[in-house]
Amino acid sequence: MGSKTPDGHHRGPNESSANATIAVVNPPRSAAASGLLPGTLEGEDEDGNDDDDNAGTHLKSDGKKKKRKRNKKKKSKTSGGKQTAPPSVALASIFHDDRYPEGQIVQYGTSSDNLQRTTAEELRHLSVLKNMDDEFLNDYRKAAEVHREVRQYVQTIAKPGISMSQLAQEIDDGARALTGHQGLETGDALKAGMGFPTGLCLNNVAAHWTPNPGAKEVILQYDDVLKVDFGVHVNGRIVDSAFTLAFNPVYDNLLTAVKAATNTGLKEAGIDSRIDHISEAIQEVMESYEVELNRKTIPVKAVRNITGHNILRYKIHGDKQVPFVKTATNQRMEEGDVFAIETFGSTGKAWLEDDIGVYGYGRNEHASAAGLHHASAKSLLKTIDQNFGTLVFSRRYLERLGVQKYHLGMRSLVSNGIVESYGPLVDIPGSYVAQFEHVSHTP
Repeated sequence: MGSKTPDGHHRGPNESSANATIAVVNPPRSAAASGLLPGTLEGEDEDGNDDDDNAGTHLKSDGKKKKRKRNKKKKSKTSGGKQTAPPSVALASIFHDDRYPEGQIVQYGTSSDNLQRTTAEELRHLSVLKNMDDEFLNDYRKAAEVHREVRQYVQTIAKPGISMSQLAQEIDDGARALTGHQGLETGDALKAGMGFPTGLCLNNVAAHWTPNPGAKEVILQYDDVLKVDFGVHVNGRIVDSAFTLAFNPVYDNLLTAVKAATNTGLKEAGIDSRIDHISEAIQEVMESYEVELNRKTIPVKAVRNITGHNILRYKIHGDKQVPFVKTATNQRMEEGDVFAIETFGSTGKAWLEDDIGVYGYGRNEHASAAGLHHASAKSLLKTIDQNFGTLVFSRRYLERLGVQKYHLGMRSLVSNGIVESYGPLVDIPGSYVAQFEHVSHTP
């Protein structure tokens, strides 16, 4: 899902609080890590007596010596889950889950209380690591597998003659079935399911179009260029991936251009990668292609005012952007970042404008609902918070929950800035836009 570039606003990577401190953490240490626990030593019985004390000779009543057999030494025993003294038990037998105790974490020392050595970058890094809990990668891998299986199926049914409503329904149903969450019970859609409304954009419509209930049906044609963009989330970990389908081979170079450009971006992505360098590489590859339409050679242009973006938990658009054209920025990718690396190539002006219609809505988590007066708006907001949170949703998703007559309440929420409305983004009529996208994680 493309992130529209805010006018005159590029948020830098250092915009975070520098006044927070790192707490001194002294985690409790297990007995095995705190020191050696005494075990049973060789040659010593369980009472601590040496067997050699009883070994030797005894006299018979007739005065003759009778030899006594020496007792066999008892094998040393390990006290289950504890170390012996001397240490001889492999750690794998004590720490079965390969989790070892943390050492003491000490804050930086300073000569003055007014000095602070913990930088904003470190604080942000610690916040990211805290968010990467044990289930982080597993959630992403599950969401990615669901996305992979659904998109493979979609490519078998997305043929000329299918309606956009049917195609969107097939995608939504597949994602919900594979995640095991239909999203009909209150809060179930927040556990897993759709990460944002399924986007099905044709020709010059570049992004943010989805079929709405009651709208005129749109049928896929042979000469159409179709962008399929949908997201799957598991516990708020969103996988955002997109691809383009075209049935007329005249568009092959357009599709090849965006795929090659996106793959270039994925190769350049990584910890400490400069975003301006990635953007420059993407543009160079994208604009090396051209297409021939109606006997006219047209260069493929990288769209200038929509970008790739980082993804936060339950938020499809974060605070970092990856443009498709060379851009002056000091932002870098950091450890733990999750990015949607995507590109849009166009045969038109490569500059997108807002079009009429509604693609979806997103909750503004920073907006207060204190000024709401309409009961319908309050009720609708409660439904949004309970079922979508900050996930972007569409009218189809609302009505699927049984919500009716919500338009007045939604207008009130949008006008008060509590909910944001998203509309289609289009290039000039007669042009064609292609898109390709995958998620990249910088571990």
